[in-house]
Amino acid sequence: MLFENQVALVTAAGAGIGRSIALRLAEEGASIVVSDVNDPAGNETVELILRAGGRAAYKHANVAEESDVSQLVPFALEQFGRLDLAVNNAGVGAMPKPVQEVTLAEWDRVIDVTLRGTFLALQSQIAHFVQQGHGSIVNIASLAGISATPQLTPYGAAKHGVVSLTRSVAKENAALGIRINAVAPGAIETAALASLPDEAKAGYAAEIPMKRLGQPEDIAHATAFLLSDQAQFITGVVLPVDGGTEA
Repeated sequence: MLFENQVALVTAAGAGIGRSIALRLAEEGASIVVSDVNDPAGNETVELILRAGGRAAYKHANVAEESDVSQLVPFALEQFGRLDLAVNNAGVGAMPKPVQEVTLAEWDRVIDVTLRGTFLALQSQIAHFVQQGHGSIVNIASLAGISATPQLTPYGAAKHGVVSLTRSVAKENAALGIRINAVAPGAIETAALASLPDEAKAGYAAEIPMKRLGQPEDIAHATAFLLSDQAQFITGVVLPVDGGTEA
């Protein structure tokens, strides 16, 4: 298994892409620290892992709060005695609207969770990985982080920031045995898209060269690869997983 005897931390792992990543890493032998702000959802992810024979523990954390984020690495060490892998998946968006109509509260919420949260998580994870001399991190970015995002300017700005953090911090730590990469999902059939009428989903799929929506498992597979030793000479990469949209 790719991650036998290793421990992984996954933020926003209560549902969707985060849950899929947590389950995938557990399948490959990792013990999982599941973090979320939705306690019932986070605990459900833990139960799914335990029922499948894996190891997992839940820790509530709002990644926009430094006090919450600072507890995650110590929690992993307390529960499992080590931490080898991290996936920074937490992020939020806002309703589409022209930039002049975006409220400061909407802007702050997206930036605080998506960009500040990734920054805080990276700080604590890298401090630990530098001490132990190894570690692998994947940040969940977005196609919105590598292309224009009309009507979604807060989200696009935050995800562009995640891409910049990934590349810069990867270079800072490349000589220290720490790899940092990102996955940039395209249109993925999570709860928001899954709730749309079939016609609307078909419209989204028609615009994708592979003619289907992505699934959370598609992101999980890419994340597992980048975390693993199969990608041991890869760092600072932002990998689109988008059915060819950005090709």
